[in-house]
Amino acid sequence: MRIGIDARFYGPIGKGLGRYTQEVVDNIIKISEAEAASEPVPSAGWQYVIFLSPANFDEFVAQGPRIKKVKLSCGWYSLSEQLIMPYRLWRERLDLVHFPHFNVPILTPVKFVVTIHDLILTHFPTRRATTRGHLLYSLKNAAYRLVIWSALHRAARIITVSEFSRQDIITKFGIASDKIAVTYEGVAHLAKGRDSLFVSKLDSQETLAQYHIPRNFLLYVGNAYPHKNLETLLRVFSRLHLEQPDLRLVLVGKSDYFYERIRSAARSLNLWQQGNLNSPVIFPGYVPDAQLEIFYAEARAYVFPSLYEGFGLPPLEAMAQRCPVVSSNQASLPEVLGDAALYFDPADESDMLAKIKEIMINDALRATLQSRGLVQAKKYDWWQCARETLDIYQSVLSKS
Repeated sequence: MRIGIDARFYGPIGKGLGRYTQEVVDNIIKISEAEAASEPVPSAGWQYVIFLSPANFDEFVAQGPRIKKVKLSCGWYSLSEQLIMPYRLWRERLDLVHFPHFNVPILTPVKFVVTIHDLILTHFPTRRATTRGHLLYSLKNAAYRLVIWSALHRAARIITVSEFSRQDIITKFGIASDKIAVTYEGVAHLAKGRDSLFVSKLDSQETLAQYHIPRNFLLYVGNAYPHKNLETLLRVFSRLHLEQPDLRLVLVGKSDYFYERIRSAARSLNLWQQGNLNSPVIFPGYVPDAQLEIFYAEARAYVFPSLYEGFGLPPLEAMAQRCPVVSSNQASLPEVLGDAALYFDPADESDMLAKIKEIMINDALRATLQSRGLVQAKKYDWWQCARETLDIYQSVLSKS
């Protein structure tokens, strides 16, 4: 059998999707190699065709006669993705292909499995989530609905990352429940290989000083899309900062249009000024995984004000580094974080403020959440996620 995986999101360029794609692909390869060496199972003889973009083609390193890398110069959500990619898939004579995101070409000529992480664009169809004009945004939104509808109804099987997202897909698109499988994402050490040796030599204080971050800070890691609710977090922090002027808020994420908008919001609240290293809000931009572990470990708390998440990996990564988590109580977050987080209503600024203050002054609560967080994070394993994904491939292929 020849299994294709669309890995154009692989690595840091794909942000959250990149981490999911990288972990699933890497662990599927590891499991397949282990089974080929020791177990007489059907997947032991499968061949894998990994489709990568020019930006991450060299980043994926795998050797062996059963692994083939294919460079695919089709951008995400592009016309070439819809027109050229189906031909490239057909040319590889695949038995099955896995798309780790909803952007499945409508003309895909191969049986496929698709991972739907969430329905954010269905719940938040707002122009604030795009840089496009009104007409282009309307066309983009219509195309999204067509593509995701086609992906969900044509897929041989749908994978999603939480029971919340599974029910959301059933409700919004009328998909049969037995067509959807839940495979939870995993939590692992962010620094791997040579990076893990590098992080062991890093000095926490030197790392924070590199980004001009004092010891007393709150942390958020992720993108700045409107549903992340960062403008509300800034307003809450502006009130907190009046009481605790030495406290800082660190917002980690690659600089883009959406982070520029958050910088403007912080500037309007007198929380950030270009070039001022003592600004109450700090924007370090993209932070490598090896250093990000230190950010998590040193933060007073990780704050997650999101209005909607299909899974929510960053707070679990924080828990794995013994960082107490204060989280929104919406969508999948109570399911994923369990009793290891302190929850607030993300629409209630006073509630958010009260919960952040509580986790900072209540040492017994901090210790409890740190202990529970370590236990909660260990429930999620990328190897298990990949193993369950392989089982889904097998179930689809066995019906062919």
